[in-house]
Amino acid sequence: MKYALIGCGRISTNHIKAAINNNLEIMAVCDIVPDHIKTLLEKHGLESDTAIKYYTDYKQMIRENELDLISIATESGSHAEIALYCIERGIHVIIEKPIAMSLQDADKIIKLSEEKCVKVSACHQNRFNIAVQEMRKALEKGRFGKLSHGSIHVRWNRNRDYYTQAPWRGTWAQDGGALMNQCIHGIDLLRWTFGDEIEEVYGQTRRQFHQYLEAEDVGMAVVKFKNGAIGTIEGTTNVYPQNLEETLCVFGEKGTVKIGGKATNNIEVWNFAEEMGGDNEIKRLMEVSSNVYGNGHTSLFADVIEAIEKDRKPYVDAVAGKNALELVLGIYKSQKTGQAVKFPLENFSSMDMAGEFSD
Repeated sequence: MKYALIGCGRISTNHIKAAINNNLEIMAVCDIVPDHIKTLLEKHGLESDTAIKYYTDYKQMIRENELDLISIATESGSHAEIALYCIERGIHVIIEKPIAMSLQDADKIIKLSEEKCVKVSACHQNRFNIAVQEMRKALEKGRFGKLSHGSIHVRWNRNRDYYTQAPWRGTWAQDGGALMNQCIHGIDLLRWTFGDEIEEVYGQTRRQFHQYLEAEDVGMAVVKFKNGAIGTIEGTTNVYPQNLEETLCVFGEKGTVKIGGKATNNIEVWNFAEEMGGDNEIKRLMEVSSNVYGNGHTSLFADVIEAIEKDRKPYVDAVAGKNALELVLGIYKSQKTGQAVKFPLENFSSMDMAGEFSD
């Protein structure tokens, strides 16, 4: 399968590694800064591969190459525009989170991909974490019984250097804040675990320490799910002095699971009323990862490749990407209005938050 990458920033190394691990034919790499391409390929020992073409213009790259699959790892504000350009030309896409910055653009991606019979995957790779997959199996077997409540805590640190490295970070047009950038993976896990259907959300966000940003550095919310369960969300980049944890808790009538570690990759609590074979091994599950993004990109790429070959939906499709985006935007709208927000949410965008924390 002929593959290309657009965007060679912080997350791009996971995309290239996933492409290599899945034996994709890397045709081209694109970034507006050529040195970023060089640095990325050198890191993976690909700098001497003359078959890989370098581009600074993604449209030129698409015109000049026959491509089956593209992953988009640019600044968040350009995800939708690039994705729509690729889909229009029949190219399957993996879109880094968030899938878009507005619900309107997310809907366009879903609609066009259906019209063009193109596979779109939102890159919520933590769904493929081994610990998350084990929890999901228990959930689908009904081991939790009736769900009571759950929570996601993303307690991380991002300093000024992180934001100045890429000036688009923390802006409403190109990024959003801690909930949209850092916490959206956990938000995706929480919504997916509790059945996806939401009645309403109430949230509060603040810009506490990062006064040079437009967006929030901490956000908290309470989610009312249609199945009667309650969820809480805490996302922040204010933890001193380094990343603490990303923790998902699921509480049911007959089971309790806590998945912790830096990126929801370790089982910390695994208790069920009815024990099953394999439970003792699961209780000790710790997945080693080289960074906070985990190991899920390789599995997500493999799933998308199979989805293309077998003409099925990807495990994490465009609708899943919209769902995660909708919950973040729902919290933002709640902050803006000071009220609980009913779902489904319509016609809201990160840019509707412009000026929210202006002095």
